[in-house]
Amino acid sequence: MHLLNLKTLSIMKRNRPIRSPPSTPPTKQILHKTRNSKITTSYSSKKPRTILKSISKPSKSNTAKWVPLNLGRSELSLPLTFPTGQTFRWKQTGTLQYTGVVGSHLVSLKHLPNGDVSYCIHHSTSEADCSLALRDFLNVGISLGDVWEVFSASDSRFAELASHLAGARVLRQDPLECLMQFLCSSNNNIQRITKMVNFISSLGNHLGTVEGFEFHEFPTLERLSSVSENEFREAGFGYRAKYITGTVKALQLKDGGGVEWLLSLRKLDLGQVINVLSTLPGVGPKVAACIALFSLDQHHAIPVDTHVWRIATRYLIPELAGARLTPKLCNRVAEAFVRKYGKYAGWAQTLLFIAELPSQKALLPSHFWNVEDSESGKNRLDTVVVETKTDD
Repeated sequence: MHLLNLKTLSIMKRNRPIRSPPSTPPTKQILHKTRNSKITTSYSSKKPRTILKSISKPSKSNTAKWVPLNLGRSELSLPLTFPTGQTFRWKQTGTLQYTGVVGSHLVSLKHLPNGDVSYCIHHSTSEADCSLALRDFLNVGISLGDVWEVFSASDSRFAELASHLAGARVLRQDPLECLMQFLCSSNNNIQRITKMVNFISSLGNHLGTVEGFEFHEFPTLERLSSVSENEFREAGFGYRAKYITGTVKALQLKDGGGVEWLLSLRKLDLGQVINVLSTLPGVGPKVAACIALFSLDQHHAIPVDTHVWRIATRYLIPELAGARLTPKLCNRVAEAFVRKYGKYAGWAQTLLFIAELPSQKALLPSHFWNVEDSESGKNRLDTVVVETKTDD
């Protein structure tokens, strides 16, 4: 998720896996809600002849009919969820309005004056399927209020932050889509990541235009395999081009197909998920943790970087303040979060990370600022984690 810089961590692939978390945070057992259903993305078998556009007819829902999602701002804050590093495919298309693609559905989300969230379908073959896919994508089967109540009971600082940053929700993205986005994030910045993700997205079927932004269904593995490493390099991917093409080839060799293999990882333990993802070209433990948290139901995955390290040494493991971050200490950080917050530790870490972003500091009381924050946070929104340092 993170828009950060980190020193070379390629050796982290040899790390021991994170221990299984406690079943709940240590203070209170109320995290009982589960997802009502799990929707898997339907992929088109059609292979576009060129990079762009297979125009499809707009649905009847293209008349800006806004439908209540029955989620208030405390359960879903769009500005705290979409532009904070989980996904690079959603665009701001209005005041408190964001537009993106879920599977083959093009939708917009916006806050109503009372803070509630509503959605508008721009393109879909089935409004019912779109609604189900959208709710699955937004992880609505998990009550953010219940989760945060537990965290707040055991952590007074979290409780105060949550009162100012309500609604920072963790998404449940399509695993292939999430994987490709985070392959683009290595040693990169927001503008360039977005450009790369836009290029990859443009390989899929065109779904429509909203406020000047073009939107596409995410391309299939077959379509991605038709683009050469050189073509990706010419599009500005640099050394990441070999990660994209290498990972696509590796996925195509998986039994049952790469998409099905990625979805099957949702049934494994976190340590197994990190290990198998780290066998893919360009994926290290940090990128693997991002993919696990944002698409594979690994709610206690902790993507550790220098900023998360600083949070941990301030509030969770102060005895390590001043030490240099190493692969071994990355595991110590992840374990500290899990001990404190339990099986939804990744959701807690997401809020604590967002609270460190300069763009969100303005929402917080001044006592959350300190000199170190004001100096170190200046470039935080522009840079992302470094998994493997390689020359372009």
